[in-house]
Formats: sequence, structure tokens, C-alpha cells
Amino acid sequence: MKKEIIIGMFVGLIANSIGLIIAATLLGKGDDFTTVIKAAAQEGFLGKLISLGAILNLIAFFIFIKKRQDYRARGVLLITVFIAVFTFVFKLF
Repeated sequence: MKKEIIIGMFVGLIANSIGLIIAATLLGKGDDFTTVIKAAAQEGFLGKLISLGAILNLIAFFIFIKKRQDYRARGVLLITVFIAVFTFVFKLF
């Protein structure tokens, strides 16, 4: 059970990272990834970019639900909540 949640959390982190890379590439207007991240941090929309990256977690979550791997889906959900809290705290400070 605990192992399945950790696997789900790992999948959620990977999905969010891939989503962040895709969002930065699409919204970066041809710039490389690090330039887009630095510009996003300076202009104050890094939290929004991270939140856009979390959209891929929906796909992972519903795949796990469909396969009846509820504990892995729980892990993805935990990471998604963690990212939401991180984004909220990041936006405050």
C-alpha cells in the first residue's frame, strides 16, 4: 500500500515535470527552458507555469483510476495538492 502511494507520487512528479517543460516550451516563444523559467520568475508568473504543468497529473490520475490502482492515484493526488500549496505559498512571498 505505502509502496503504491510512493509510486503514484513519483509518477505525479514526473508528469508535472514533463508538463512544466511542455508549457515552458509552448509559451517560451522559442527560448530555451532555463531562460523561460528565469523570465517567469522575474515577471511573477512562475506559479502559473507550474500550475499549467500539473495538468498532466490529471491524465496520470485517471489512468490509475481506470486501472483500479487507487493507491497510485492517491499518490498523484497528494503531489497535485502539494504543488497547489507550493504555488499558493510561492505566490504569497
